[in-house]
Amino acid sequence: MQEAKQYNVAVGGNKITVETGKLAGLAGGAVTVRQGDTMLLATATMSTNPRPGIDFFPLSVDFEEKLYAAGRIPGSFFRREGRPSEGAILTCRLTDRPLRPLFPKDLRNEVQIIITVLSVDGTHQPDILAIVGASTALTISDIPFGVAPYNGPIGAVRMGMIDGDYVINPTFEQMETSTLNLRLAGTRDAILMVECGAEEVSEDTLVNALSLGHEALQPLIDLQEQMAQEVGKPKRDDYPRVAIDAAVRQEVVEKTGAQVASAVRDNVEKTARDEALDALKDDLLAGFVEREDVEIGDVKTAFKDIVKEEVRARILDGVRPDGRGLADVRALSAETGISPRAHGSGLFTRGETQVLSLVTLGTPREAQRLDTLDPGDEKRFMHHYNFPPFSTGETWFMRGPKRREIGHGALAENALRAVLPDEEDFAYTLRVVSEVLSSNGSTSMASVCGSTLALMDAGVPVKKPVAGIAMGLVKQDDNYVILTDIQGMEDHIGDMDFKVAGTDAGITALQMDIKITGITSQIMAEALTQAREARLQILDVMTAHIDAPRAEMSPYAPRMIVVQIPEDKIGALIGPGGKNIRALQEATGAAIDIQEDGRVFIAAPEGPAAEQARERIEALTETAEAGRIYTGRVVRTEPFGAFVEIIPGTDGLVHISQLAESRVEKVEDVARVGDELTVMVTNVDPNGKVRLSRQAVLEGWSLEEAQERDQPRGGGRPRGGGDRRGGGDRRGRGSSHGQRGPRP
Repeated sequence: MQEAKQYNVAVGGNKITVETGKLAGLAGGAVTVRQGDTMLLATATMSTNPRPGIDFFPLSVDFEEKLYAAGRIPGSFFRREGRPSEGAILTCRLTDRPLRPLFPKDLRNEVQIIITVLSVDGTHQPDILAIVGASTALTISDIPFGVAPYNGPIGAVRMGMIDGDYVINPTFEQMETSTLNLRLAGTRDAILMVECGAEEVSEDTLVNALSLGHEALQPLIDLQEQMAQEVGKPKRDDYPRVAIDAAVRQEVVEKTGAQVASAVRDNVEKTARDEALDALKDDLLAGFVEREDVEIGDVKTAFKDIVKEEVRARILDGVRPDGRGLADVRALSAETGISPRAHGSGLFTRGETQVLSLVTLGTPREAQRLDTLDPGDEKRFMHHYNFPPFSTGETWFMRGPKRREIGHGALAENALRAVLPDEEDFAYTLRVVSEVLSSNGSTSMASVCGSTLALMDAGVPVKKPVAGIAMGLVKQDDNYVILTDIQGMEDHIGDMDFKVAGTDAGITALQMDIKITGITSQIMAEALTQAREARLQILDVMTAHIDAPRAEMSPYAPRMIVVQIPEDKIGALIGPGGKNIRALQEATGAAIDIQEDGRVFIAAPEGPAAEQARERIEALTETAEAGRIYTGRVVRTEPFGAFVEIIPGTDGLVHISQLAESRVEKVEDVARVGDELTVMVTNVDPNGKVRLSRQAVLEGWSLEEAQERDQPRGGGRPRGGGDRRGGGDRRGRGSSHGQRGPRP
């Protein structure tokens, strides 16, 4: 094992420490990255031999959230970490996306990156450190990463905005007040990846943030280049390279080149074009199937390359596969109320892409509980995205959401979060599910549009409607073309997938993936401007169908009421072993959630049930008030009086002198345990002890009269009373005023 060596770098005025040579010495490359007390281990290892039978580079990234890092034991039955959380999966994707373009295109050896969180401090966020750690581990390893012409390494930063000022790598606490959450990664010269959530920020704000962020990450690249020189291993150049036989490629070009050009030129509809190209490929393969001197895989790859080159060349000449102009949006339609029982539904169609989104409104108890390393432990807004096989006319096993589906759902969630009402104004838990019904490009942005329609259909008071659009790029040397509303083929053969969502006032989410070695800020600015024009066009179509949230919610949605009770009354509302709250829910049919701050959320299928529950909760949790009359139950008797529970958890003393209009010799003559008595509260002392009078009710006294007649006098004999034992508190001990003297 090599000698441990430590490196320090300042990013945005905060120190990041990278160490290598101490841990995981058998990995291809291994480093720890630390900021504050947040520390993770990043390792990179490459297999000795290529994975057989594949035509892609097999890169895998795993982000291991270990709860020991936060001093916590997992909440699962087995008390160990289970499947990766959605947050961990999103960090994997965040790390994978900027790294992948910097590997050789002919590499088929498996490369595995494992990032293990060793410590979290609740202040510094680990996702950016994960990207930096992965790049550094690769850079000092023998893995052919970032070598010319795929110039690496990469750096990464998060950009926040607080009170109009940009903040580099803000803490968890700072992010609570930030209007921008932008993560970017890039090389020395270009930006490779952007992931952003925002609160309606302008295009200029984003461009400036990207420029500042790219500048801020440069010291991280300096550090990695220094480490590569001092402790880096020589890069492997002896890996088996995957290449198509030049003679085979030329033969494929001669046989199909002209026919491919014709099929692409003459078929603007996806189905017809795909059928024509599939027929050409089948005829081509049939001519090679019996030839032993040719690999069928090479023929397939050559044909795919020819199609890609033909489409790209036409786009660079200004001709898109479906005949649209470069900035044209496909035909749009918007509809709501598709599902009769869902609380809200929205159908959005753009060309051959169609998404149905459905909203469910729930109680606070239905918020998602999170067993992660992040400080927040629950979320009240969830957006889920499903991509079934029929949406592309194919078949495959459906075994739960894949990483792509989780990523698309999170992107739409980011896009919509900024316009959701505050919990104080709309206490519901919100779940939106987007079902992709047909896919030909940009289903994630279609889900943003469909979900906006569904939320408005459900009567959720969103601040503004949100629309999304996917932009593309085809670049050849210095020549490039930016495409609006890319379809499936353009996404596949293009160099950029650039998704932008927002309102008419600004951007709420942005995601960019680059397949080449990076793009300039100029291209980013042009793409953002073009995307805004398309977004406004889409918003016009959506608002023409529904221009504001519905005033009335679905009759099948729960009605929610929020009641604030004193915190010291929570126990009384719950009751012994939950007795009171269970009885209340059974009697009214309402679902009731009680928060630690005394907020009580009441949800019921119908408004009257919720109102009934509210009234009973207020009755159960009210505070005894002098002068008010209650009907309560006798819970205990003593020689000096009866204790009556007037409010759940609150009882008071009816002195024997106040039990009746006339003299009472024995308490049980008037009041037995379990009896109901109607009484007036005559006094509540500073310690919460309650004094009651039944006589005041019988005589019709005012509060002042009752207090006058229930005051101890002289030796402790209350006026109008017959008590010879003196008063007593609720525990049955005699008061200082009413104690008898020693017996003679």
